[in-house]
Amino acid sequence: MSRRGHSEGTIHRRNDGRWAAALSLGHQGGRRRRRYFYGKTRAEVAKKLQEAQRTVSDGGPIPPERQTVATLLETWLENGAARRVRPRTIERYKEIVSLHLIPSLGDVRLSKLSPVDVEKMMSNALAKGAAPRSVSHFRAVLRTALNAGMRWGWINRNAAALCEPPRVGSVERRVLGVADAKAVLEAVRGDRLEALYTVSLACGLRQGEALALDWAAVDLDSGAIRVARSLERLDGQWHFSEPKTRSARRVVPLPEPVTVALRGHRSRQLQERLQAGPAWEGERWGALVFVTETGSPLSGSHVLRRLRKLLAMASLDSMRYHDLRHGAASLMAAQGVPPRVAMEVLGHADFSTTMNIYAHVAPDVQRDAAEKIGTALWA
Repeated sequence: MSRRGHSEGTIHRRNDGRWAAALSLGHQGGRRRRRYFYGKTRAEVAKKLQEAQRTVSDGGPIPPERQTVATLLETWLENGAARRVRPRTIERYKEIVSLHLIPSLGDVRLSKLSPVDVEKMMSNALAKGAAPRSVSHFRAVLRTALNAGMRWGWINRNAAALCEPPRVGSVERRVLGVADAKAVLEAVRGDRLEALYTVSLACGLRQGEALALDWAAVDLDSGAIRVARSLERLDGQWHFSEPKTRSARRVVPLPEPVTVALRGHRSRQLQERLQAGPAWEGERWGALVFVTETGSPLSGSHVLRRLRKLLAMASLDSMRYHDLRHGAASLMAAQGVPPRVAMEVLGHADFSTTMNIYAHVAPDVQRDAAEKIGTALWA
């Protein structure tokens, strides 16, 4: 009997002895789309049909009959992940999926994926030289995709969630004492991006947050900046993105020397604008605070290279840009700023993140704390 001979959702027995049913998926290109389900028993087909109907009602995609891990990963990237994460994160997901997960697990039938398969994927990645932290990220991406598969009714368990991630060693954090911070400020003094490094070190802004600042978000009269977005470059294009968390959207008070540095930076930028003339591109980007000599956005790699060059000229150790932000947190801890206040200034979503930094204050600060306790108890 032909497929057209049966009404929507009716389970019928075929001439070959198997059972079948159809589910309408609407119209596309002027043609009606259906998905057919088959099984050896009526109950098997009924279960598949019910799961598919539930998935459609929940807004999820319907899987093919014999989907693989690759099918799930590709569908997840297209239908689920992109709506929930920032552009740079989705690019990282795609890289992990295409370079690591699909080559290792892509051909495995989704219904047959086991924790052993996931463990083997992680072991092979480690054997090829991947760092434990990276392999842990591979597992995390797979686990997230499998969670989506469970929500869609494709699978009943998450094989990645049943595996332990590789043991990741603790990261040695760079701790900047007051003397170190002063040395950095001295190293960048006079540079056209001095104010950028000063703001990041004194206020703990993330690099993308600092590069996304526009002058409308800077109040030099009251001495505060409003952090409301981040700047990143993807596929050769600049993108402004919303903060990852609600706590990242914040107003940060400025120390007076930082306000002075920003005033000087604004005067220098006005001079550069006059010199650039028609070549100035600042209006296109909304009057950003930190730009190139012609007003276009600054790339993170350029900013970092410039910082490291200045540090090298001052005979100081190299650092990551994020070390400026971490240094701000360390300085707050050293000066006795309450952790909850530091959390709000830094825009941490989790209080434990702030406390973890506070636990790594410089040894001289720890010594000072011990001496204060000694004075209080035995003086």
